[in-house]
Amino acid sequence: MPRPLLTVTGAALATTLVLAGCTTGDDNEPSTSTAATARTAATKGTVFDASTTHTIAVDIDDDDFQAMISTYLSSGDKDWITGTVTIDGTEYKDVGLKLKGNSTLRGVSTSSTPESLPWRIRLDKYVDGQNVDGYADFVVRANTSETSLNEFVALDLLADAGLASEPAIATRFSVNGSDDQLTLVLQNLDDDWQEASFDDDGILYKAEADGDYSYRGTDAADYEEAFSVEAGDEDYTPLIDFLDFVNNSSDEDFAAKLDEHLDVKSFARYLAFEDLIDNFDDIDGPGNNSFLEYDTDAGTFTVVAWDHNLAFGTQNGGGMGGMGGGQRGDGQPPADGEAPSGAQGDRPEPPTGGDADQQGGEAGGQVGAGQGGGRQGGGPGGMSGNNQLVTRFKANDTFDALYEQALTDLRAELYDSGELAASVDTWSDVISSGASDLVDADTLTKEADAIKAYADDSSAATEGGDASE
Repeated sequence: MPRPLLTVTGAALATTLVLAGCTTGDDNEPSTSTAATARTAATKGTVFDASTTHTIAVDIDDDDFQAMISTYLSSGDKDWITGTVTIDGTEYKDVGLKLKGNSTLRGVSTSSTPESLPWRIRLDKYVDGQNVDGYADFVVRANTSETSLNEFVALDLLADAGLASEPAIATRFSVNGSDDQLTLVLQNLDDDWQEASFDDDGILYKAEADGDYSYRGTDAADYEEAFSVEAGDEDYTPLIDFLDFVNNSSDEDFAAKLDEHLDVKSFARYLAFEDLIDNFDDIDGPGNNSFLEYDTDAGTFTVVAWDHNLAFGTQNGGGMGGMGGGQRGDGQPPADGEAPSGAQGDRPEPPTGGDADQQGGEAGGQVGAGQGGGRQGGGPGGMSGNNQLVTRFKANDTFDALYEQALTDLRAELYDSGELAASVDTWSDVISSGASDLVDADTLTKEADAIKAYADDSSAATEGGDASE
């Protein structure tokens, strides 16, 4: 089965902690998270060196920008435009840029400022081979909180959990000479990302906003609005066969043969991870919000997580710590925790679908209930995207036990070990040292404290009894 190459688990996790000079028993340790240490070592001195704040300055023609906005407003199409992009002082010309998102673009208008919008930047769209340090495809995320600290930390912990993650950097982002904005920028999940993350020659499918995990028959054309092929052969046959099995197999066959189609243990950890960090916007929520990686040799799929800007109780408008009026989520935010600077806004009703940057800060619903054992109805606040894979997986006692065990394991590995706290401190230091003029110090502290409270509260709930009860 495929394994992410840039993650650390089990004995390797303990070894990495020792090599990094980290321990897991003291409240003040580790000083640097495992994922941050591994990622920094792998990307040191490159554009995805996470230990420093980077700069990306975009120059585009205003008429092109307005035409792109008009096209989007009239048809929903996201046209490519060209521009010049300067990354950490090096200029790249004839770069492809387009809007990136769905519900994060709902408020867009002809008066929207380009530096406030989510973007996809492809250095090699019009110039073959143009890249920086081997990277060519970047996603500029739309901020949900003022620092995006929750998403930085979630990506660290995702890697610590042994699940495929993507490199991310804190960035001073500007367009056409605007004031800098503190923005999270990450590598787009494409063929380069797949090659670096999995040791197989596979196919990477992206779940689109208008789709779901339903079976739509044998015609590949019927799946093109639900999934796009981002890497590998343009072949929908493995996906169709997988969705046929997920939706149409008997309960007996599903239980006996799921591991022939899916990396079951990885999926259990995926579900447990998303619940532990209280990420409303996963496939157990209102939409697709995922990728599917197909190992052509093993014939199995791996569900790849995507979009964590709502992790740790973060809500539309920047509220954190379970402050949206809903019940507390699986990550255990404090009931009386203080939200960071920014509007708390309730989450509106969920859209019919959404992917990572598509759902963004405007994804609907309240955070889920429970003590770390899964959200009501398979989705936040009793709402669910009715994902058949999730529903059938949790309905099976054997698979649900894998999920419950993964939840227990991950709480110990990520929270009790100090990994979350260390990641929060690492990213806080990066932001403080490179963007203190963009984010108020008190805001950074409040957001950091709100995230750390999840680990503290989750551990306290576990010590007080079975967290899944």
